[in-house]
Amino acid sequence: MPANTHARHLTPIAAVIGSLALAGSLTACGGDSAADAKVVTVYSADGLKGENGDGWYDKVFQDFQKRTGIKVEYVEGGSGEMVQRAVREKTNPQADVLVTLPPFIQQADGKGLLQKYAPKGSEQVNGTDKAADATWTSVVNNYFGFVYNKKELKQAPTTWDELLDGRYKNKLQYSTPGVAGDGTAVLIKAIHDFGGKDAGLAYLKKLQANNVGPSASTGKLAPKVDKGELLVANGDVQMNYAQSKDMPNLGIWFPRATDKAADAAGKPTTFALPYAAGLVTKAPHSENGRKLLDFMLSAAAQRQVSEIGGGFSARKDVKTTDANAIALAKLMDGVEVFQPDWSDIDQNLTTYVEDWKSATGS
Repeated sequence: MPANTHARHLTPIAAVIGSLALAGSLTACGGDSAADAKVVTVYSADGLKGENGDGWYDKVFQDFQKRTGIKVEYVEGGSGEMVQRAVREKTNPQADVLVTLPPFIQQADGKGLLQKYAPKGSEQVNGTDKAADATWTSVVNNYFGFVYNKKELKQAPTTWDELLDGRYKNKLQYSTPGVAGDGTAVLIKAIHDFGGKDAGLAYLKKLQANNVGPSASTGKLAPKVDKGELLVANGDVQMNYAQSKDMPNLGIWFPRATDKAADAAGKPTTFALPYAAGLVTKAPHSENGRKLLDFMLSAAAQRQVSEIGGGFSARKDVKTTDANAIALAKLMDGVEVFQPDWSDIDQNLTTYVEDWKSATGS
């Protein structure tokens, strides 16, 4: 099965500029006019597009164009980066569809960047994975995780405390909270596992002694782990599972809480970190955006989420039995999934990130 090593596939600057220039010129034509009716622009967090054209996005966008004649213009970056770009363009939107990880999709909604639209099939998405007012819905389910080098480490770490060991000095890195969705997830999970913000930040302050430093993209970290430049890094299940097809030394694991913060069973923990999509407010090609969202949530596209993308279908009525789906189910077996308070995180994200910066000196 071909892998979609999206983390290494960050859109080149020239491509981003060209894409935005195209979107800008189309907008000048005025809405969904005949001149621009065959394009839709997507701003997305990295993770679903393959470096070699073999990712879920690649397949979905190609099939969508064949079906509708509408070409997808694609711009990729960190979740926070994509929201910030959309904010800067709010008075003259360039994107039609925005896809990010939580809590950035909630942040985009709170900033008025998303308009209400319930894609066909969204009734099959669990209520926790979509906005109550239909401003966004998950299109690919996913979970937060870490990766380790299976060659250098004979077995995966199990607890957060293990990462404080001197063997990880300059061999550990996690992406930047507030910029990358998976980096923000590190902060969220630490706060949960250690029983509160102060304890979580106290741990991350200690971890800073081993941390290589900031990274705007989580996707760049897995190749470093595979090569042995790093022993441990953060990530997410979908992206890292897909990458592991081409990176034989990459293993996925989930830290569990330690000492008094551990749950009774001492299980590793994680939380859902879905790719959530919404229609951009005053999108230049709103109708095409609606069509693409419908297509992404179609049963056919959702059946390909595990087979091609290495992720989990967002629709509860789509049951997959391909080899990837079976392997992913096994990977998640015994892992406790908790539900973050996204409302609190959305409201206090800026404060949490600033407190993280103060604690770690970042």
